Amino acid sequence: MMSQPTQHVLLIAPVMDALQQQLDTHYTVHRLYQHSDAVAWLADNGAQIGAVVTRGDIGVTTAVLENLPQVGVIAIFGVGTDAVDLEYARRRDIAVTITAGALTDDVADLAFGLLLSSARQLCQGDRFVREGRWLKESSALATQVSCKRIGIFGMGNIGRAIARRASGFDMEIYYTDRKVDSSLPYHWCEDVLSLASNSDFFIVAVSGGKASYGIVNRQVFEALPKHALVINIARGSIINEQDLITALQNGDISGAGLDVFANEPNVPSALIEMDNVVLQPHVASATHETRQRMSNIVFENVQAYFNGQILPHRMN
Repeated sequence: MMSQPTQHVLLIAPVMDALQQQLDTHYTVHRLYQHSDAVAWLADNGAQIGAVVTRGDIGVTTAVLENLPQVGVIAIFGVGTDAVDLEYARRRDIAVTITAGALTDDVADLAFGLLLSSARQLCQGDRFVREGRWLKESSALATQVSCKRIGIFGMGNIGRAIARRASGFDMEIYYTDRKVDSSLPYHWCEDVLSLASNSDFFIVAVSGGKASYGIVNRQVFEALPKHALVINIARGSIINEQDLITALQNGDISGAGLDVFANEPNVPSALIEMDNVVLQPHVASATHETRQRMSNIVFENVQAYFNGQILPHRMN
């Protein structure tokens, strides 16, 4: 076992209580978010930190890492790595671990939940009944989901899970990614514009980061059919939010289902005011079962690092 000074963990942002308790039981945990002057604290204490624990949506800045000369692992509670400079971590041989696989099904479930809620107007129907309007009028017609075309932007683990669910609805599945996968029985599109033109439902499931920043923009919304619905369960940064608002306001697309936003938790009032948009507070992985699995994986990686073992979920 390594010496005690190296068994200090820096927690960048709050995570599940169960995970925090596990870490507190086994290591000396420092909560950076509780320090009013984080820069000063890092200057005085950064040299003792061996492991960083953070969330996928928060990550850890390079400026923080530069003050952690002994850090050897960044354990991410989530699968997003866009808030971590992976090249910098590679140069310093800092391992980066994620909770891959633990949240795939939940995220895919919510993607389809948003699709169904948007197409079948479930939220509007709920309000229609609660407001007593059913007693006086008929509700509006909705959009069929089965047998329609679904376009999946990003065919990683989550994209594939969404596709499997779509196949159960007899949907025609199109996708695009960095390269074609000949093992998949779906229609390959060379780029996002081609995908959009073949989508009744356009699902954003690609990884966030510089390469995908704002890539779903005005051109994509113009390429979509006017009856199309846009679903985003990936990262808010992937969609140009103002272009989305404009497309919805102009009727270039029919509606949207969004779990993520550009500046969370600040959701534009224009989206909040639209009746054809279903909004969720970034909760795709927020089930008891999945969050417990994610907590277990994070702790396993931190424990493996301090015990000098192979990291079970290293991604770099």
